[in-house]
Amino acid sequence: MSTAQVIVGVSGGVDSSVAALLLRDAGHPIAGLFMQNWADDGSGECRAEEDRRDAVAVCGRLGIPIHFRDFSAEYWSGVFEHFVAEYAAGRTPNPDVLCNREIKFRYFLDAARELGARHIATGHYARLAQERGRWRLLRGRDRGKDQSYFLHQLGQVQLAHTLFPLGDMPKPEVRRIARETGLPTADKKDSTGICFIGERDFRSFLAQYLPAREGEIQTPDGRVLGRHPGVFYFTLGQREGLQLGGVRGFDAAPWYVVGKDVAHNVLVVDQGSDSPYLMSTRLWSEPAHWIDGAPPAARFECMAQTRYRQPEEPCQVSIDESSGALEVVFARPQRAVTPGQSVVLYDGDVCLGGAVIAATDAPLERRLREAAA
Repeated sequence: MSTAQVIVGVSGGVDSSVAALLLRDAGHPIAGLFMQNWADDGSGECRAEEDRRDAVAVCGRLGIPIHFRDFSAEYWSGVFEHFVAEYAAGRTPNPDVLCNREIKFRYFLDAARELGARHIATGHYARLAQERGRWRLLRGRDRGKDQSYFLHQLGQVQLAHTLFPLGDMPKPEVRRIARETGLPTADKKDSTGICFIGERDFRSFLAQYLPAREGEIQTPDGRVLGRHPGVFYFTLGQREGLQLGGVRGFDAAPWYVVGKDVAHNVLVVDQGSDSPYLMSTRLWSEPAHWIDGAPPAARFECMAQTRYRQPEEPCQVSIDESSGALEVVFARPQRAVTPGQSVVLYDGDVCLGGAVIAATDAPLERRLREAAA
C-alpha cells in the first residue's frame, strides 16, 4: 500500500515528468507508476525499455517512489484486437482514444486505488472544471497541444479522480521547467504515431496481422491505374505509398486515396488534395458518449473535430433516440472524414463528448452504400 494520495502516470516523456514535478512541488504526496502496455515482439523497435529507464530516472531525480504495472494483456484485448478488426473492415481506427478509455483511465485508475491513492495524474494537455456538481473536460490552454480530442470518452467518475497539471501551460514552458530542474527527459523527443508501432514502417507492421491481398487501383470512373497491396493499408486522403508516378493521359498532379471498396478489394484514387470525392457535409456515427452523462439536447449546434489538430468546424447535431447515434451536418464541406475515426463535439472550450464515425455522404461512399442496398 502506497502513502501517496496521487499516482502520476510516468511514461518516460517530458510531459509526465513535469506533471510529477509540479504536483510534488505543490505539496502533494505522490508516487509514479509506469505502465507497460505492449509486450516486446522481438523487433527491437519498441521504446518501452528506454521509456522505463527514463521514468525510473525521473522519479529518482524527484525523490518519489515508482510502481510498475503490466497492462499488455489488457491492451491487446481492449485496444489492439479492435485496431486490427477495424483495419480489416476498411476503416481507420484511433487507438489513442481507446487506450485512454480502457487502459489509462480504467486499469491505471484501478491500480492507483489499490495503492491507496485518491487521484491519478497524467501529462495530458487538458483542463478540468466543476460546475453545479458536474465535471467538465476543457481544452488545454495551449491549443496547439490540446489533447481533449483523445479524452472525449471519459466520464464523471474518471474525471473526478484525475488531475491534469499541464492543462494551463504552453509546451515551451514545460520544456523550460524540465531543463531548469535538470530532469533527464528535458530534451527527449515527443513520441509520435501509434505506441506499439514505434519507428518501424506501418505497412510492414500491419502486414503481420493482415496479410497482403493485392487488388486494383482505379479512378472514380473505373479506369485501372495500377495495383495495391491491400486496401486496409490505406486511409482516405492519403498520398504516400501509392507508387503511381506519372500516369499516361493524366496531369502530373499527385494522386490521393478517395475511396475503398473493401468487398471488391479496389482502392479508388483521384488527383488533387481537394478532390470533390474527398468532400462530405454529413456524417453518421456509432452511439455517442457524453462526458456529462447525457447530451445537451436532442438537436443542437456546436463545433466539431473529425481529426486531431483539425480546426474545429460549426455543425448541427441530431441524436437518434433509440440508438444514441449521431447525425452531424457541417456548415461547409469537410475533407477526408474517415469512418473509424472520432467526431468530437465542443461548446467553446468545453468538450461535450463524441462518437466513432460510421459513415459519411462522400460521393464514393454513398455510391457503394447504395449499390449494397
